[in-house]
Amino acid sequence: MSGEYAFSTRTRVGFSDTDAQGIVYYGRYNPYFDLARVEYLRSLGVLFHEAGGEFVMRANDVEYFAPARFDDELEIHIRVSQIGRTSMTYEFAAFKVPDGTLLATAHQTLVFIDLEKRRPIPIPDPYRAPFNVR
Repeated sequence: MSGEYAFSTRTRVGFSDTDAQGIVYYGRYNPYFDLARVEYLRSLGVLFHEAGGEFVMRANDVEYFAPARFDDELEIHIRVSQIGRTSMTYEFAAFKVPDGTLLATAHQTLVFIDLEKRRPIPIPDPYRAPFNVR
């Protein structure tokens, strides 16, 4: 499972994550992916950066393969697949623990912007360095 991903973190399905069918509501996967991204950035020491801008979501797609239910343990894997001049694309995979069932995959592209001008600006080299992606 984790060999091709740079990082993973675990979480557990809460009751409020489920729908009337008793499975995880499709919209609840994005918070799981956000958790993985935050923990990954924290592990690299770039969660809080002084890079002169902020990342904002540009695109997000999710594909679903199998259901998860209340109290299931999930392992969310993450990697950076691409770093452009002003954007980064993350890839995610959510697996059920312990059987390794693939539940969902996702891509998120975030753009680095100047907050005052609301315009894309180049991602600084010190921020790029920990990701080892070209």
